[in-house]
Order: sequence, then structure tokens, then C-alpha cells
Amino acid sequence: MNRRTRSHTWLVALIILIGVVVGAPSDGLADEAATQPRPDPRASVSVDSQMKTIGIIGGISWVSSIEYYRLMNERVRDQLGGVSSAKLLMYSIPFSEFAREERRAADGDWAPLEATMLDAAQRLQRAGADFIVIASNTMNSSAELIEAKLNIPVLHIADATGRKVKEQGISKVALLGTAYTMGQAFYRDRLERHGLEVVVPNEPERQDINAVIFDELCAGRFLDDSRERFVEIIERLVKEEGAQGVILGCTEIPLLIKQSDVSVPVFDTTAIHSEAAVRHALELDE
Repeated sequence: MNRRTRSHTWLVALIILIGVVVGAPSDGLADEAATQPRPDPRASVSVDSQMKTIGIIGGISWVSSIEYYRLMNERVRDQLGGVSSAKLLMYSIPFSEFAREERRAADGDWAPLEATMLDAAQRLQRAGADFIVIASNTMNSSAELIEAKLNIPVLHIADATGRKVKEQGISKVALLGTAYTMGQAFYRDRLERHGLEVVVPNEPERQDINAVIFDELCAGRFLDDSRERFVEIIERLVKEEGAQGVILGCTEIPLLIKQSDVSVPVFDTTAIHSEAAVRHALELDE
């Protein structure tokens, strides 16, 4: 063996020795590692398999759909522990398509928008959803039409919100949302069934709110000036109309307005709806 070969052999042996010494824990550390419990991903399998599948109509807008997905998975994890997550399906409607059909609906032609919503719900039912969640306050206006044509229920956002408001002992509440949600009866009627009196912003305030929703929030833009305008409107409804709380009745508004921004209880419809969906999926209220 020449000098170069012997040097190479010693170098290999030294590398192996260092790897053994560094990689081997002391007896105490080895014993401690052996006794540490590890999460068992199988622990919640039996519960997960019994969970109902949530069908989400999303994309209106994608900004709030992300929140639905995150919140539902967090709620399931909190309920079941371990590495549990929600069993769900989502059909995402392209927002450009929705906006085009929404403008036609504003002119009185609801047929294209209702057809799009029904198609999304039917796709989810065929894919195996056990119930439907419409991830948009405004488009819960289609909930009854959709439910009548499916074999599975639709979990209405206004019902979940109405129950949550009543739990807080509130009887008069302000409602903020799109111009359609604030101006039409479909949402107020649902809230009134829960014994609530509903007040809404005046016409100029509604126009300001609607513009912020479609021009900013649905595009993922959250501006301080818009936040200040929303707070101004809410505080006026509290002082002049006697509102004891405020429903953020557009699933993008909770991304702009937080509880710390206003003086009365804030009801985040995205969080409330997500929580209700998980409770239904896990049959916690049945």
C-alpha cells in the first residue's frame, strides 16, 4: 500500500468514526427519546371516518374562501385533536363569471346566476357532499332554491348568525354587507325569525360599503381609509339607531373590521358559518 492509499484509508476511517461519535446519543438522551410520546395519526381515524363531508360553494370571493377552509380545518382539529382535519369539498366559481352574472341579476335577470349556483351545488352533491355551505352572505339568497333541487340540506349563514347573536343577549343589531344583502329582505327575514330587530346603513352609506367590498376587499386590498369609513358608519348606527352589535354580513368584511375597531360586539359571519358547518359535520348539536 503506497503513501497516498494509506492516507485515503485513514481519512475514510476518521470520517466514519466522527459520524458514529456525533450521531450516537448518550444513554440518558437515548432513554429519554425512547420514552417521549409521539402523535399517533391513527388516533382519530375512527372519528374522522364518521364525519360528514362539507360541500363549499366558494370563489365568491376566493379571499374569504381561504378563510372558510382554514377555519373549518382549525375547528375540526380543536374538536378532535391530533392531526385531524375537515372532510370537505369545494367548488370555486370564477369571480369574473360571478361578477358578470351579478350585474345581470341587479338588472332583474337572476336566471344565469341562479343556474351557476345550482350547478355548483349539484356538482358537490355528486362528488359526495353531505350538506352545502355557500361561502357568501349575498348568495345565501339562493339557498332555498338550491335546497329544493337537492337531496341534501343547505346550511344557511343567516340562521347560524342569528342564533349566535341571540346567545349574546342582543335584540337589535346592525347589518353590513353588499348593497343587495342590506337592501333585500332575504337576510333580514331570517334574522327576524330569531327574534332580532335589524337596522341597516342609509343609502349613501350602503353605496360606500358596496364599493369597498367589490373594488377592494374582493381583490384582497384592505385600506385604512376604508376601515375608518366602516367604523364611522357602525358607530353612527350604534348611537343613532340603537344597535347593540354589528353583523359583518359579507364574508370579506371581517378581514377589514375587527372587534378592537368598534365599541359593540362584532359578529364575524365567516367564523360563525364555519363553526356551524363543523358542528353539523361532527353532529355536535344532534
